[in-house]
Amino acid sequence: MVAIPDKMQAVLLTGHGGPEMLSLRDDWSVPTPSANEVLIRVGAAGINNTDINTRIGWYSKSVRGETNEGSESGFEAADSSDSSWSGAAIGFPRIQGADVCGQIVAVGNNVDPDRIGERVLVRAIQPQPAGETGLNCITFGSEIDGGFADYAVAKSDMALAIESPLSDVELASFPCAASTAENMLDRIDLGQNERVLITGASGGVGSAAVQLAKRRGAHVIAMASASKHDFVVSLGADEVLDRSAVPNPLSFDAVVDLVVGPAWNAMINSLKRGGRYITAGAIGGPISEIDLRTIYLRDLTVAGSTYQPPHIFENLISYIQAGELKPVVSKTYRLSQIADAQADFVAKSYPGKLVLVPDCLWENQTE
Repeated sequence: MVAIPDKMQAVLLTGHGGPEMLSLRDDWSVPTPSANEVLIRVGAAGINNTDINTRIGWYSKSVRGETNEGSESGFEAADSSDSSWSGAAIGFPRIQGADVCGQIVAVGNNVDPDRIGERVLVRAIQPQPAGETGLNCITFGSEIDGGFADYAVAKSDMALAIESPLSDVELASFPCAASTAENMLDRIDLGQNERVLITGASGGVGSAAVQLAKRRGAHVIAMASASKHDFVVSLGADEVLDRSAVPNPLSFDAVVDLVVGPAWNAMINSLKRGGRYITAGAIGGPISEIDLRTIYLRDLTVAGSTYQPPHIFENLISYIQAGELKPVVSKTYRLSQIADAQADFVAKSYPGKLVLVPDCLWENQTE
């Protein structure tokens, strides 16, 4: 039985703004799992756009700029009443961190104690009781506390056991980004030999989307900055376009767009008749203009992607265990270096994923 301390290191998001809103604490109480929960000793936690977007208040409908505009000090225009991704106010302080790999060290009363010792990945996007649409969901580390700490609690059925030779750092690169990518491809039913354009292909979601699209047998055209072309080719991209390129019209069966912004019209126009467009992010800016005649005259389908049905994460676990998905981790940081890690993330200094490791486990990491 692992000895569980009373206090732990944790990073608290205390409000909307710059990195000064991230408060590193060494005296935060270790959470206690309730009846249907498990306590996880965090081995590693990945960084995602949602972490920065929430901190800077970008999700507020009063904000119209791209995420980089508010990364240093937040957005003054942000309205705290709708500043979480779900459109509601976020409760502070909040421990962020949607990507968690760790080990179950304690369980609640209704959980099988044999789960203690399991290595798990936590679902980043978690279903809530069905509402009018049946699409209600929360993000781990947004509506509830997440993994930027030594310990985290999660519902037992949201913590899935995984058996893999990969390290905790490598496994922590998957939950949010890879499940987002898989969900997008699932929603548009991407098929074999279809031509798919993937924007932001060198990022966490994009690099997973390239691999997962190739797994489905698609012909992948990736958009990335010139310095990262070799990287996306190494993931399986068949062709690469510069991030500023304007794709040819009527060229693709599907577009997986993680950038949006001013280029949205060109992405829509690049679809063949009957093509499908899907987005799960808008780092290039949330406000775009489109001629709706293009959509209806070409019989296009335009979709958004957030909610994930249960099979998405279950499939992802199976892909990882079968060695069908490559972890892409460019750099690891101590949890106490979270501000530096987020600055590098926003600057797109590295391709793939950046991952945090609790300070108490740092010496166990291999550089």
